[in-house]
Amino acid sequence: MQNLMNDLTKLFQKDERIFADGKLLKNKLTELALKLDQPLIELFLSDNKAREHFFIEKTVTKDRVLIFDKDKFIAFVNNKEFLPDSFTSFKNKIGLMTNGDYLKEKGDVVLAWAYKDCVIEGGQDKEDQKRDEIFYNETLSPDEIDRLFEPKVLTNFKKYDSKGEHEFTEFSANDNLIIRGNNLLALHCLKQKFRGQVKLIYIDPPYNMGGDGFGYNDKFNHSTWLTFMKNRLEIAHELLSTDGAIFIQIDYHEIAYLKVLMDEIFCKNENNFIQLISVKTSSPAGFKTVNPGPIDVTEYILFYTKARSNFNFRKCYVPVDYDENYDLAITNKEERPEKWKLRSLRDVIYEQNGITIGETPQQSAKNAKSKWGDHWEIIRRQLMAKYALENADKVVSIRDPHKPTAKLRELLEESKKHKNKIFIHSKESNNSSDGTESGYVLNGGALAFYSNKVRIIDGCRTATELLTDCWLDISWDGIAKEGGVKLKNGKKPERLIRRIIEIVMEEKQKGIVMDFFCGSGTTCAVAHKLGKQYIGIEQLDYSDNDSRNRLINVINKDSSGISKTVNWDGGGSFVYAELMEWNEQYMTEIKGVDSSRRLLNVYEKMKKEAFFRYDVDLSKFEEKEFEKLPLKEQKQVLCECLDKNHLYVNLSEIDDATYKVSADDKKLNTEFYKTVV
Repeated sequence: MQNLMNDLTKLFQKDERIFADGKLLKNKLTELALKLDQPLIELFLSDNKAREHFFIEKTVTKDRVLIFDKDKFIAFVNNKEFLPDSFTSFKNKIGLMTNGDYLKEKGDVVLAWAYKDCVIEGGQDKEDQKRDEIFYNETLSPDEIDRLFEPKVLTNFKKYDSKGEHEFTEFSANDNLIIRGNNLLALHCLKQKFRGQVKLIYIDPPYNMGGDGFGYNDKFNHSTWLTFMKNRLEIAHELLSTDGAIFIQIDYHEIAYLKVLMDEIFCKNENNFIQLISVKTSSPAGFKTVNPGPIDVTEYILFYTKARSNFNFRKCYVPVDYDENYDLAITNKEERPEKWKLRSLRDVIYEQNGITIGETPQQSAKNAKSKWGDHWEIIRRQLMAKYALENADKVVSIRDPHKPTAKLRELLEESKKHKNKIFIHSKESNNSSDGTESGYVLNGGALAFYSNKVRIIDGCRTATELLTDCWLDISWDGIAKEGGVKLKNGKKPERLIRRIIEIVMEEKQKGIVMDFFCGSGTTCAVAHKLGKQYIGIEQLDYSDNDSRNRLINVINKDSSGISKTVNWDGGGSFVYAELMEWNEQYMTEIKGVDSSRRLLNVYEKMKKEAFFRYDVDLSKFEEKEFEKLPLKEQKQVLCECLDKNHLYVNLSEIDDATYKVSADDKKLNTEFYKTVV
C-alpha cells in the first residue's frame, strides 16, 4: 500500500490543481474525483498502477470499457494511513459527519419540494402535526447528476412599476429581480452573471425543527438538512463580492452545526466569522408552560464576511433609555472651563419644578413625593431624561477613562488633590472609546458629556449606544400584516432587515442584496425602500401573500414596516421571471391530486412528455398493484420515478421544438445570460 501511495503522490504532482507548495490538496482531489473530472481521469489512465487499482474493466457490446471506481479511490485517499503526517490531512478530518462520511467530502445534492400550505403557516405546532400534507425531498448522489446545474430557460417575464404590470422587453444592469423556482438550481443559473457581485446575503432557511425524517417542510433528517444547506451555501460563497457579507437566521435546533458548516465554507483562508447575534423574537407572556426550564424566546443570526480583510466595518447605534450616571449639570457652560460649576441634575430638576431642596437627598425625595405622589420617581426620571436630551452639552458624568495614558493618569491623581477644580488635558493623550475623551478632568475622573451619546435616528434626537451582539429592541409584535401580506409564523420584521443592510452598506452605497429563501419578500421589500438593488428567489407561490404582491404594494406606497422612518413614498420597479418547468410541473400535479384515479391520469400524461430516470422500467408498472398502495406512497413512487436532471428546461435546449420556447423568451434569455452586471 505504501508503494502505491508513493507512486500516486508522484503522479499527482503533475496536476497543479491538487498539488501545491509541495503538498497534496486532499480536499481538492476528492472534489475532482466526485465530479469525475476529465483531466484527473486522464492522469489516472496514464499510469498503469493507478489504472489497475482504480478502474473496473467491463465489456459493453463487445467493446472493452474502463470504469473509474471513484468510491474505492475516495476511500483510499481518506484512509487514515494515507499521508499520516500531514497536518492538512488531520485538520480536514475535524469537521461535520453525516452517516459516517465527512460532509465536506460528499458530493450529494439535496433537492426539496415544499408543500405550500405548510410554508405559509411557518413552524409546526400540535395542530399542524395532525395534517396529512406532504413535503417531498430527494437526495441525489453525484453519479445521478449530469445536467442538473446547467443554466435553465427563464420564462413568463414581467416588469412591475407604478403603472402596473408590463411585458418585459430588455434587461438593464440595475434591475431588481424576483425568480420563481427551486432555489438551488436558480442560484446556479445566476452564477455566471452575478459571481462576485452580491454585497449582502440574508437568508432565513428552514429551521429543521423535526426529528428523524420529515413529513413537513421544516422537518429534515439531520444529515440531510446539513447537506441541503451545504449545497446552497457553497454557491452563496461564490456569489458574494470580496467585501460582502452573509447573515443567516436560525434557532437553537441547528445553530451549532450550522456554525461548523459555515466555518468550513467561509473560513478556509482566514477567519471570516464576525459575530453570533442573539435576537429576542417574542415575549414569554402568553406562553403555555409545557416543559420545565426557561422559555425559548431567542433566535440567532450568524454573521460572516467573504474576506474579513476587505470588509468595511460600520459603526451602528441603537436608541437607549436615559443613563442616570449622567447626573451632573454645568450651570455656567458659557464660562471658561476652569470656572465651570457643577450641580446635581436631580437638584436642578427639583428646583425647576418648585420642589424645595432638602439638606439631604432623602429630604429632597420626600418633598418630591409630596408634590408628585407615589409615581414621583418615574416623573423625576422622565424630567431628567428630557433635560439631559435638551441640554446634552451641559450634562456630564465623572468616570474612570478607558485605557488612560501615563500622562493622563498623572493628571487624574493631581486632580484628586484639588477638589472641584477642572483640569484640561489633550484629547490625543487619552486612547478612549467610552465618551471620556472630552479633554476635562475633575476630582480624579474624566468628564464624559451626554452629547457624546446623542444622535439623530429615524429623524428623532435620542440617546444611543453602540450596537452589540444582543438585539432586544426590535419588536415582533404587529408584523403579521407588514407589506400587506399575512403570514401566521416565520415572518421577520422590516426593522430587522433594515439594520442588517445598514451594518453592511452605507446609505447611498450601491450593491446587490440577495435572499434565496425569499418567502413573503421582507428582505426585498426593505431593500427596495432603502434604494438597494436586490435578487429574491422563491419556489412557492404564496398567492395573495406572495413576494410579488408585496413588492407591488411597496411600489404603490406601502405605509407599513419601515416606510415612515425612511420617508418611503413609493416608486421603483422589479422584474419577475420563472424557471421554465418540465418535470417540475408533474411534481406539482402529483402533489395536488386527491385520488388514485386522478393520479393515474397524471401518470398517463407523464408517459407522453416527462423524463423518467434511466433505471426505471415502466414495463413493470402494474396498475392493480399500484392501486393497493396508500395515496401518499403512490405519490412518492411517481415523484421518485422522475429524472431530477429535467425538472426545468436547460438553456442548451432552448431551440428544441418540444419545449415551445417563444421568440421573446429566447431573446430575453440570450440577453440575460450574455449580460454581466
